[in-house]
Amino acid sequence: MKLYLKRDFFAEKEHLLAEEGELRATAFRFSTGVEALKIENSRGYFVILPFQGQQLWDFHFADRDLKMVTTIKEPKPTGDFLETYGGFLYHCGVLCMGVPDDKHPHHGELPNHPFDEAYLEIGCDETGSYIAVGGSVTNRVAFTHAYRFSPRCRLDSGATTVTVDVKVENLRSDPMEYMYLCHINFRPMDGARLIDSVPRDKEHIKVHRVIPESLPETSKQALRSYMDELENDPTVMDRVGAEGQCYLPEICFTLRYATDRDHRGYTLQYLPGKGGCYVSHPTDVLPYGIRWISRTSHEDAMGMVLPATAEHLGYDYAKEQGQIKYLDANSSVSFSLELGFLTEKEVKPILFKIESLLREEAVSKSIERKKQATNK
Repeated sequence: MKLYLKRDFFAEKEHLLAEEGELRATAFRFSTGVEALKIENSRGYFVILPFQGQQLWDFHFADRDLKMVTTIKEPKPTGDFLETYGGFLYHCGVLCMGVPDDKHPHHGELPNHPFDEAYLEIGCDETGSYIAVGGSVTNRVAFTHAYRFSPRCRLDSGATTVTVDVKVENLRSDPMEYMYLCHINFRPMDGARLIDSVPRDKEHIKVHRVIPESLPETSKQALRSYMDELENDPTVMDRVGAEGQCYLPEICFTLRYATDRDHRGYTLQYLPGKGGCYVSHPTDVLPYGIRWISRTSHEDAMGMVLPATAEHLGYDYAKEQGQIKYLDANSSVSFSLELGFLTEKEVKPILFKIESLLREEAVSKSIERKKQATNK
């Protein structure tokens, strides 16, 4: 069953829109006027903005508030990224993503783009019953570009993770440049460990040494010193909340993943004995993992991986570095991510998979070094 949504379905008072077994969809408006759907099962819920970028605004599973802490408590009906930056997941792109420049807004046009259509879907397939929210937006500029962006977020019965599907279509009869970043903003869990299929060396982890001029000199020096530590030993960031860490106001990293045969990379913020936050993403389409950590008195965010087509430094940088992707005429690209929270039992096979991938990567590198030595 698929129900196409209209803005007048939403009122200030919450009301049940659809229900099937443990799956429920509740419609409401924030006090700011932004339409929202609360999608829930027996183990938690997410709140999505169907007509404003299809952002996931809230994310709560396994009795945990999982989204970052910010001072922005409700979404605002604005296209300005930072004015309404309080959500859990933002789609970023398509013409650009990352830092703003003279031609592109912060993280591109997608994060708060008004959607042309949105729908609610309830169904059952070989994996069981599910509830999903999706939609599409078409962006056209004469003689320049025309594309359709179509995301879909699915929650299964009994699940604590969601599947986010994305499709980008080039609607013109000439090739189109595109960029994409999935901005996933978990909440830090002090005492947790960051575990992922990224080897801990400079080849696979890059620290972006960006220090705001507005910081006091003592804060600048603290940030420089900590960045020096990270460059010498990336494992110092692996224990969340460890003494001596400095993410005021933020640090960004570029991660390059060791992947499995399905071209998937895996990331955990794991709290031993209690489970952890989880992301699996496709490295063939999204080869860059951007890690963004911010810990201030007003913001607390663990962007443990923002899967992306390029680094986060804007269009011109990506163009210079050969990181822009292309869609052929009248073609499309589709991919999916899985993210959420895993219990201690559910996290074990992911830990094993990550250990296996890192071990395979180390063996491969060792063989390559021996070949190079022999050739010399």
